[in-house]
Amino acid sequence: MNGFEWLRPAVVLGSILYAVIGVLVFWISFVIIDKLTPYKLWEEIVEQKNLALAIVVASMCISIGLIVAAAIHG
Repeated sequence: MNGFEWLRPAVVLGSILYAVIGVLVFWISFVIIDKLTPYKLWEEIVEQKNLALAIVVASMCISIGLIVAAAIHG
């Protein structure tokens, strides 16, 4: 039975809740950073094919994801 502790409804629902909160925090952070920059990040990356900006945004996404994961994990 010890191997199936993660299948309890409380654990599954808690994991889903934390995942939704993490995605919301990540999305809000991206929108805030997009507003702080002098250009639209998505348009610059997709339409203008700005690879350098794409790398910076990717590293920002990884950083925010690590911060959210550390905050959820405790």
